[in-house]
Amino acid sequence: MTSISTVGHANVSAVPQAKSRNLSLDRARTFLTLVVLLHHAVIPYTYFGHTDPKYFFGFDMIVLATDSFFMAMFFFLSGLFAWSGIARKGPLSYLADRLLRLGLPFVICAFTVIPLAYYAISLRHHPEIGFSEYWWNMITKGPWPSGPIWFLWVLLSFDVVACILYRLSPNLLDPINRLSLYGRRRPAVFFAVMLAVTAAFYIPGLVHYGHSSWFEFGPFSVQHGRVMLYASYFFFGAGIGVAQMDRGLLAADGRMAKVSWDWMVLAIVPYCLLWVLIFIKREILGNPSPLPDWYEALYAICFTVFSVAIMFLILAIFQRFRQSGSAKLLDPMQADAYGMFLVHYPIALWLQYWLFDYNLPAIVKVAIGFVLTVAASWALTRALRQIPGATRVL
Repeated sequence: MTSISTVGHANVSAVPQAKSRNLSLDRARTFLTLVVLLHHAVIPYTYFGHTDPKYFFGFDMIVLATDSFFMAMFFFLSGLFAWSGIARKGPLSYLADRLLRLGLPFVICAFTVIPLAYYAISLRHHPEIGFSEYWWNMITKGPWPSGPIWFLWVLLSFDVVACILYRLSPNLLDPINRLSLYGRRRPAVFFAVMLAVTAAFYIPGLVHYGHSSWFEFGPFSVQHGRVMLYASYFFFGAGIGVAQMDRGLLAADGRMAKVSWDWMVLAIVPYCLLWVLIFIKREILGNPSPLPDWYEALYAICFTVFSVAIMFLILAIFQRFRQSGSAKLLDPMQADAYGMFLVHYPIALWLQYWLFDYNLPAIVKVAIGFVLTVAASWALTRALRQIPGATRVL
């Protein structure tokens, strides 16, 4: 058997060329965007939602699953095109593009989208405060929450680090790329390595900081315990994308898609164990704060296995059924997915504000909120993309 260290070694460091889009990855990204919208649609009706008295346990199951993987997977998918993009454009040109694509939307959203979204929550408790006063207090006094746009500045930071590392050594991520080439036939090896590395980065941070510790500076925020987890996903993605991505782990004819049901088992087992730990925390430990280190460590292990496994499962499904008519339903939304991510939050929160006074089951409220959030954010994105030059950002 050819060793991992020599597979494709002669070609790994070649400067990659621009290629046609990978429909499986595009669909996975669009699917994740819809998952984000669903996540924000169900949160008010969960155990810790607090913003609506209606409740449905099934939404807790959704939130536990989504929160455990979707942002990490976004970093992975973004990383896939980072190293090759730096190689093609050069670090400075690449960063200029990323500032336009990430930095500009972050600034605009921080001053518009985020205040509009959180004013819906404020109005429920302080109806006497007008929007202009609320906006000014948020900007000048705080708190200035970031909502989902924290992803933008963190991703931009990883891009900056990637550019610095590329200048130090363009071949730095070649070992990950060779592992990806080997993973075309042995995806379990790549899975095991990625699991070990992400666990090593995530578990110490979670044990030290806990779940609820956030770095916050104005609109800049991120969970302390997850920063290195996100970084590991980003750079594993960047390593796969160094070169020959179509011949590695994510190859259309690779073995990863052929063992998709194995990834399902690997995802379901730790997910169930997470619920066992949640039961222990609530019913046996009594929701202590802080939680014991042993509990945080066990939770982090299950979280890490689930996170990597469900990402592999989603990628495998979109590869395996890439010709399916159901998968093709996501194609019309692909170009607008990023814009929908940026603009959906105030739409979701204002719909929840208006639905609050209606005595409807939680499932009905979520169905209405989710469908209207998707429709409105998609329509708004389509309209914004008609502005000259907007497609360079959205």
